[in-house]
Amino acid sequence: MNANISAWAIRHPLPSILLFVLLTAAGLHSFSRLPITYFPTIDTPEVTVTIEQPGAKPTAMEAEVTRRVENAVAPLPGVVEISSTIGEGRSVTSVEFELGRVSPDRAVVAIRDAVAMIRSDLPPTIDEPIIERVEENRQSAVTYSLSSPTMSIGELSWYVDDVIARSLQGLPGVGRIERVGGTDREIHVELDPNRLQALSLTADQVNESLLRTQIETSGGRASFEGREHALTTVAAVETVSDLADHRIALSANRTVRLGDLALVEDTSAEPRSFAELNGNEVVGFAVYPSQGASEVTVAQSVALKVTELGAADTDLRFSLVDDNVTYTTGNYASALSTLWEGCLLAIVVVFLFLRDWRATMIAAVALPLSIIPTLFLIDLLGFWLNILSLLAITLVTGILVDDAIVEIENVMRHRERGKSAYDAALDASEEIGLAVMAISATIIAVFVPVGFMAGEVGLYFREFGMTVAIAVFFSLLVARLITPVMAAYLMAGKLPAGRGKRKLVHLYVRLLKVSLRWRWITVALAACSFGLAVLALSSMPTAFLPEEDIGRLTLTVELPAGSTLEDTLAVTGEIARDVREIIDVGGVFTRAGSSATGLEDVRYAVVLIHLRPKTERDRSSFAIEREVAEKLASLPDVKLTFLNTRGGRDLSFALLSTDGEDALEAANAIMGALSTDPMFIDPGIENAAMRPELKIKIDTDKAAMLGISPAVIAETIRVSTLGDVDSRLPVFNEDARQIPIRVILDRDAPRRLETLGPLMVSSDHGGRVPLSAVAEISFDESVSAIDRLDRERRIEIGVDMAAGFTSGQGMEQVLRLESVRDLSPGVRLVTTGDSDTEGAVFESFAVAMVSGITLVLVVLILLFGSVFAPLTILASLPLSVGGVAAGLWLSGYPISLPVVIGILMLMGIVTKNAILLLDFAVEREASGMSRVDSVIEACCERVRPIIMTTLAMIGGMVPSALGLGDGGEFRSPMAVAVIGGLVASTLLSLIVFPALHLIVSDIGDRASRILKPLLLAQKS
Repeated sequence: MNANISAWAIRHPLPSILLFVLLTAAGLHSFSRLPITYFPTIDTPEVTVTIEQPGAKPTAMEAEVTRRVENAVAPLPGVVEISSTIGEGRSVTSVEFELGRVSPDRAVVAIRDAVAMIRSDLPPTIDEPIIERVEENRQSAVTYSLSSPTMSIGELSWYVDDVIARSLQGLPGVGRIERVGGTDREIHVELDPNRLQALSLTADQVNESLLRTQIETSGGRASFEGREHALTTVAAVETVSDLADHRIALSANRTVRLGDLALVEDTSAEPRSFAELNGNEVVGFAVYPSQGASEVTVAQSVALKVTELGAADTDLRFSLVDDNVTYTTGNYASALSTLWEGCLLAIVVVFLFLRDWRATMIAAVALPLSIIPTLFLIDLLGFWLNILSLLAITLVTGILVDDAIVEIENVMRHRERGKSAYDAALDASEEIGLAVMAISATIIAVFVPVGFMAGEVGLYFREFGMTVAIAVFFSLLVARLITPVMAAYLMAGKLPAGRGKRKLVHLYVRLLKVSLRWRWITVALAACSFGLAVLALSSMPTAFLPEEDIGRLTLTVELPAGSTLEDTLAVTGEIARDVREIIDVGGVFTRAGSSATGLEDVRYAVVLIHLRPKTERDRSSFAIEREVAEKLASLPDVKLTFLNTRGGRDLSFALLSTDGEDALEAANAIMGALSTDPMFIDPGIENAAMRPELKIKIDTDKAAMLGISPAVIAETIRVSTLGDVDSRLPVFNEDARQIPIRVILDRDAPRRLETLGPLMVSSDHGGRVPLSAVAEISFDESVSAIDRLDRERRIEIGVDMAAGFTSGQGMEQVLRLESVRDLSPGVRLVTTGDSDTEGAVFESFAVAMVSGITLVLVVLILLFGSVFAPLTILASLPLSVGGVAAGLWLSGYPISLPVVIGILMLMGIVTKNAILLLDFAVEREASGMSRVDSVIEACCERVRPIIMTTLAMIGGMVPSALGLGDGGEFRSPMAVAVIGGLVASTLLSLIVFPALHLIVSDIGDRASRILKPLLLAQKS
């Protein structure tokens, strides 16, 4: 049927030509509209539950809020992982559901119902739980800073919250707008504690009075004089001075003016964060794309809107301070450049072998006719242009021209026998049809399982596997429908001279005959080389992903627990000054008030160090990172950590236990071992610092006797120091804006321990008692933050690897530590971050490889109608392993995800040589030639297309191996592995495979002679 398809196309060329004209037009249209992203878009069913209780310490939040939420959502069907982060007054629980089992919308409903059932069990002082689906990417697309010589930080903050948020959130694909730094406007009522004591008032009484009186509400209706009127109740003041004149009731007949109790001023909330650009305070805003949106498109839309806003107000100065899109577009441009360079090199290789411009042109046409229709189909499947789909297209460059080369070379061989181009195309396409079909089918069979890998890993690599399979399928169509037609009608000229056999071929034949004579020794030596290669690979270091130079360094800053925002500002200012002195640093943007993981605390900061473009500097970002680390090493009492491009440490793992003390004790023991090992750099425990606190211990007997509830005491302290919870704050209306009114003691009062004792607390008996009468105030400390995973305390340990060591080697060393082997019962170690993803990805790829090889075997059995021939072909797979090991050893690359992808690709393409040889040898043997002679002739006739196609594939991957441009660090290890495997498998298959074929065929003949009488006896 294969021959009939090509013969039909040659006799009726117009349908095939029109088909590919339409496919090419559709592909070009799809290319013009395909969105560009860095990673594939994954619609993950993940829901977060955020609950805030201002002033509550983490341990109290864990016991009263987090555990109850976790226990409520854990029984839900499809829950994969529950993780929680607890800071001061804030608990965030993230619930991840199984992909494909629970839809994101259903997950939100299920979580909302579960939390509603326990709402009455949660503390009454919490803000209402916020339950939301994770709808935006975890990384912002762009972050801008905003400054103005005529506006204060407070005014800029409101401009971001009001104007910018409204302007940007209407743009397509924009998810969340997050303000960075700045402050919120508030009306502060700072109470004088002496006046409160003199009047026997409490802070919460003042707050309640404002809540009851500062209202403006609509309700009811009435008819007057034949018209219906709405009823509105207004008690809210209109100015801050009116608020100061507000009267607070003391008793039935006594009141006091609020301004006599407190300082009332229009001011800003206590700053808990800030942002700086090159040492100057600014207000920033980060734009997060919604799930399924292209960050490139979002960034372009935001840039246009920002330009428009800047033009409307020339005093506003916008600066792009963080950009995750430039690297994406750079990777896209670099991938396209690599693709074109690979195509050009592949075509040059074809011309050097064929030395015929017509034949070269026919082979070259196969590339666009395979790639462009692929874009059309991936558009129909909903795929986008991202690092994996572009990687797939880049890698198959040499493969796509492979089938066309085999077809053209066979046509030229028939032409050398004196046939016309038309007849040569007919005969050659019929002769090579099965081999071309088998070559493409094996590659497709290897990559289709990758497209159906399970879990989130499978969704990421689905686009990679399916893109390769689709492109190879179109290359098969081109080889069967277009290449024979072009050969029949365009190769009618005179053949180039000098295509006869050369000395190298004669030398090869002599070597081949020796290997066939000593076939068992040849195969045994190949098996030994395979064993040595496996040993070499098993001893090589492993890593998840190679580090990439993205033109930016991310430095996290952590000050000791109890540090103030002023302390953080001083440290980050010094860091920014020192870093800006380094050559190659383009700018420094600092945001403080939260850690890189989102934990809110004034002692955390993240410093983004922007570097000059790659092309404008002589050293890598890794060298600059080392210089920055050396320059900042003298900073005292500051923990500085560089994050990798995925936002984590080189190696991370966690200790889990229901008892946090046991987990922390084990973590400290492991930290001691890591600190003494030169393999590890700057090991650290995340979120384990202790923070100072004022402990108010209530004498419950006295409190009960005086009719004072501990809850009332807690509320009094909270309102006095922080103000009421945000949802219960009185508000001051100004036009369409509502400004919170926060009632607190004067700013200095909470810092003086003697001020807290006289605070008045309301009694159930109607009186008021000083706090010191029922409680003892002392200094203490507690944990500053708590992490939980799957309802257990989690102590996270992160560490960077010393030069020359990989994360895989580090994990092996960690598992060998005595402190890890002797973990106490109830404490267990789990990998996290890249270390966890690495295991899942490698395991998934191992399953995909086994599935792919099994599918290849099935396909080959169906195509060849035999079991022994496919087994012989698959036996050629190990021949490439030695080349992979040699390539990695020479280049110094560890075994990482790109290398695994390269090995997977080799599984599909190294069988090509065996198929070409076996197909020809079986055909000659069927025509009456002896088995040995048929193998020798097959090798002589196929050695040129084998070497030609191999060099074409290598040429297509050389630009990737050089690792130039953005994303080159990811492509290079993969291309090196593929090139090494191709070289080794080609050289060995031309010698080893013929000997292996003879051995397997002899075994097959013997098995046939043994089984044939048994089958005949059963039939009779």
